[in-house]
Formats: sequence, C-alpha cells, structure tokens
Amino acid sequence: MEPLRGDEATVGRLDEPIVTRGCRVADASLDSFLDSGRHPRLAWTGDDAAIAAHGAAATVTAHGPNRFQSVRADAEALFEDRDVPDDLPRVARPRLFGGFAFHASGTDPSRSDLWNGFPDAAFFLPAVQLTRADDEIWLSVTATGPDAVTTARDRLETWEYRLSNTNGGPTRSQPAITARRYRPSREGWRSQVRAALEQVERGSLRKVVLAQALTLDLDATPSVSAVLASLGETYPDCRRFLFAPDAEGTFFGATPERLVSLQGRTVRTEALAGSTGRGETPAEDEWLVEQLLESEKDAHEHELVVDAIRDQLVPLASTVRTGERSIRRLATVQHLRTKITAELAADEHVLSLVDALHPTPAVGGLPPDAALATIRETEAFDRGWYAAPVGWFDAAGNGSFAVALRSALVREAEATLFAGAGIVANSDPDAEWDEVQLKYRPILDELE
Repeated sequence: MEPLRGDEATVGRLDEPIVTRGCRVADASLDSFLDSGRHPRLAWTGDDAAIAAHGAAATVTAHGPNRFQSVRADAEALFEDRDVPDDLPRVARPRLFGGFAFHASGTDPSRSDLWNGFPDAAFFLPAVQLTRADDEIWLSVTATGPDAVTTARDRLETWEYRLSNTNGGPTRSQPAITARRYRPSREGWRSQVRAALEQVERGSLRKVVLAQALTLDLDATPSVSAVLASLGETYPDCRRFLFAPDAEGTFFGATPERLVSLQGRTVRTEALAGSTGRGETPAEDEWLVEQLLESEKDAHEHELVVDAIRDQLVPLASTVRTGERSIRRLATVQHLRTKITAELAADEHVLSLVDALHPTPAVGGLPPDAALATIRETEAFDRGWYAAPVGWFDAAGNGSFAVALRSALVREAEATLFAGAGIVANSDPDAEWDEVQLKYRPILDELE
C-alpha cells in the first residue's frame, strides 16, 4: 500500500459495479477462516455481529487533514452502483472496514517504520467475509470488474466448499517474552508528566492524555488470531478488532470505548475517563469503586470528557441526552462511564460524526489544539492508529467506530503495546504510571 501525497485518496474500481453474493453456512470457525485467506485481513466483533474477512474487492486510502471527507466522498462513489441480493441480511451486506491514524500526517504522509502499511486512513471492502449474528453464520463475497457476476459466483462456491471441509481454530500456544522496552522510561515518564502539569498550572492546558509504548521481544511470531479469540473470552463486552493490511504488521485490540455509532439519525456514544484497578475480593472491588467515585481528580477528568462530547454533538443534533454516571468493570480495571445519545437534526454520514468527535478528551485533551501539540512534542513514539477511530460503515452512511485502545501492533517476533493516562491538575506521575500498567494487562496477559 503505497503512501499518497497531500489530501489524495485512492479507490479500487470507482467506475464499475460492486457485485455481492452470499449464503448461510451451517458452521465455521471465524478464527481459522481469518488465517486462511490473503491480505488484507480484518476482524470486528461488536454491535450486531462478529466478522472475519480477507482480501479486498476495493480499497480506499487517504492522507492529510481532510482524510475523513476524502474517504466519505470516494466511498459514496464506490457504493453508488451495487448488485446485492434482497435476501442477504443487513450485517452481511457490503461494508467498508478500516481506521484512521490519530494524527493527520499533513503534507508529509510518511509514518514511522513501526506503522508501515497503516496510512492516515485505510478502508477495505472485503472480497470474502464470514459473519456471525443472531445464531446464524453468513458467507458473503464481493467482486468488481467486467466479470464481477461470474467472479462472485465462483468465489462463493469455492469458499462454501472450503468452509464445509475445514475444522478447528487457531492454536492457543504463544511464544515467550525475551525482553521488554518502555518508551519512555519511568524517569522519562515522570519528566513528561511534570512538564504537562506545568502547562496545566499556567492555564494553557486543562487536560492532556500522554501515552506510552511497551515493546516485547518474543522468541517466535505469535498467533494474533488466537490472542484475539482469547481476548473475546476474557473481555466479551469489549469491541475487538484486527487489521492486517499486509503480511508485515497486524494491529489489534479489545477496546472498552465506543467512539460513535449511527443508525438512521440515532447517535450513540459515551465518555470513558477516570480509572482504578480491580480488587482481590468483591469487598475490595467495591472499596476501589467508592474511592473512584469520591476522587475529585477523576470526577474532574470525567466531566471534561462528558462536556466536550456534548458540545461536539450539539451543532449536529436536535437533542442530546446524557445518562447517569456508572462504572464500567473490566477484568483488570474499572472506569467511570457516562452514556450519551443524540438525535440528529438532519441526515448525516457516520464519518461526519467521527470527524467531529475525534479525538475526544479521553484520548487527546483540552483545549484540543494545545493538547494535540503537546502530544506531538512530548511523546517518544508515533501513535499511528493507536487511540484513533477504527470500525466500519455501509452504503447508507450508518456505521460504528471504536477508539483503538487496549491495543498492540505485532510485526514478526515483536509486539508493541500502547496505553495512556489523562493528566489533569493534581495528577501524580507515579500513580499515572501505575494506571498505564493496568491498561497493558489485557494484551500482556495473553502474551505472558
């Protein structure tokens, strides 16, 4: 996938129809299916279905600050002429899956070597897709070109036969960790947090989210599909994702945070900020929750996020409703959460909402421009797709996006994990370091 210049975007076969065919299959392992095809490979579990796919009937990529608009415009052209059977369920119909980088690359679209293959925006229309929803499994294939009808028919027959003669899922054995490297080091982290706190005290920042990277050297290449499947057992309520544009890199995770979903004019999002650990006993768990609810620092951090999301939605919505503050319990950490819903004043594309909401103060900060400048100047690595929007959208502009947290990038026998913490007034560098280590645990536990 070659990088483009400026605000360019590219789409496969804009001027030719999309032909999709599908059928229900009796049984199939999404995990083994994910490993069985060509790149790009992707997986998405959340909302209404679990999906695994490989190959691309079409690809949309974009670079620069207008990447959201570029992807939307070219996707609309791509979806304009499509041949889809009426009896194919909504979850198995053509969708574009992909994500964005946290920072737009501006006039220079290059990323660090760590993120080769992951441009400012990349979305794939799967050539072959397996969808599990409502206790049914659907195989769907998509083709373009002058022989698309024949290609789709033959592809469907081929994969229906393969699935009926394939058993088992990915192996669960994983390689050993041989070394660990933090960026920044603990002392470097303290320096970064103290510098951010000075800006907060001067009034130039209200909040900034600083991130770390933990690189693990492994004695072999891990089975990422097996890790993702295991994450599904431990974190069944999280949105799980995997994107592998080529054979060199795989970005995946199990994120607790929805960025936004759109169905018709109904918008659903949430604020997730303020964290504590899990207790050894139910009583200790409840004590930690009480401490979290009584923490002025965490309450302040959370309210900043709620207010910012509400303010970002108001220009587009006729109503915005904020739910009660609650606790989001995960296996290793507990968060403050507030659900937010809105009804749009007019029809919108989900990418317009992604553009409006990214980055939320839960992963960026306030004021946004000052926080993003601080992140660029301070952090010791390129965030790439970490903490950025990943998800899908369809021909109607409906879709669902999550914030790519609790995530890692695997390249051969190396895994780089990402996590961050919100820095506000009264933040303690060592306490924030400890919070970040909790956020590594979902992926780290699978690799240890």
